[in-house]
Amino acid sequence: MPGKILIVDDEREIADVIGLYLKNENFEAVKCYNGKDALAAVEDEKPDLAILDVMLPDIDGFTILQKIRETHTFPVIMLTAKTEYMDKINGLTLGADDYIEKPFNPLELIARVKAQLRRYTKYNDGGKPQEDIIDFGGLLMNRSTHECTFNERELTLTPIEFDILWILCENRGQVISSEQLFEQVWHEKYYKQSNNTVMVHIRHLREKMGGPMGKTEFIKTVWGVGYKVEK
Repeated sequence: MPGKILIVDDEREIADVIGLYLKNENFEAVKCYNGKDALAAVEDEKPDLAILDVMLPDIDGFTILQKIRETHTFPVIMLTAKTEYMDKINGLTLGADDYIEKPFNPLELIARVKAQLRRYTKYNDGGKPQEDIIDFGGLLMNRSTHECTFNERELTLTPIEFDILWILCENRGQVISSEQLFEQVWHEKYYKQSNNTVMVHIRHLREKMGGPMGKTEFIKTVWGVGYKVEK
């Protein structure tokens, strides 16, 4: 995983701390303290990921992000002291992959760097068929490696749970009946009591995705029909 990370922040102490933590994880850190140098580094250094501060002395981070997205697809994590909700929306709309506010825990930032690089590498690996990857709504599933993350949190799923979630996501926007799920996952004929089996596994999935109380709207129940996830 280690690669080259571009750090853009006019607060040198912050850039130095980020660089130190990255180097401890065997990443190569390239530091810039203004927007002009950052844009040059994007072309000269060819980073694998950028950590980009919004407030810079010459060019704001949103403008730099727009310039990056004209020709590059590598992940960009926005770094800012601002807490306004619209700033986060603007960054994500312009193509940012993640957003973290100052003050921050350096270990959390490094974890997010690794998560974004994992996602980018898997999504752009030309050797893997695109149909083996599902990536939407905070969910990333890789069928060839049986890996699954939801909102950057790794989920440990049984093969049955993985298959159920895959089928629902592959058919997102459509209602899938318990009968369809059972016959596609278990490869057995559906009987009335089979519905309880499906319900138990759906409950376990919701618990893993949403916490102890299973509070997640990702998998929706369409009463009397089946289950679905939204597009």
